[in-house]
Amino acid sequence: MSRIIDVGLEELSVVLCRMGELTYDTVSLSINGCLHNTDVYAQVREMSDLLVSMADQAEDKTFELIARFQPVASDLRTIKSYMKIANDFARYGRYALDISFINERLGGLKECEAWIPQYIEEMSEKVLNMVRTSIDSLRNHNTELAKTVSKTEQEVDKMYFEFLDRLTEKAHATSRCIISSVLIIRYLERIADHATYICESVVYLTTGQKVILR
Repeated sequence: MSRIIDVGLEELSVVLCRMGELTYDTVSLSINGCLHNTDVYAQVREMSDLLVSMADQAEDKTFELIARFQPVASDLRTIKSYMKIANDFARYGRYALDISFINERLGGLKECEAWIPQYIEEMSEKVLNMVRTSIDSLRNHNTELAKTVSKTEQEVDKMYFEFLDRLTEKAHATSRCIISSVLIIRYLERIADHATYICESVVYLTTGQKVILR
């Protein structure tokens, strides 16, 4: 028989899935703006602020569920995971905003040698794939899909450090390019980390098992 708390948990799940789709659009928009040297800062900021607002709403909902329904252990596990995931989604938006800010303030990658935006585009494809995996695994509580993020996360970390090494060896780029590209690469790496955190939370809320996918 359905419990009253289940309705609240389902409503919270719906909010998170909406957040997930918005995060994908936000990150994708900021990356495309950076790669094509278009100013999307105002739009990304609006989307990022909306994500923060939705995360606050999700947090309020979790406290309401705890206060009203005295959830059992399995419910508390779900509530805890949902609250953490909402925060991770909000972090996606903030890093996307940081990328757009770099593009607006420093000119992004327009002064860079051709290999740099190509490298960042390749890395961003992996990161966006991780974001999508985190969203889809949450929607379906698919632990096997969630665990697949680990391999891509390792690839992103490797690309991050290889980029720094390569940039040091090929120090012909302008100062603006160096600052912009290093920050953008760093923000992409952090988005990838948060995608992994979400997938770890999906495994935990579904099975109760705490795993490390990094």
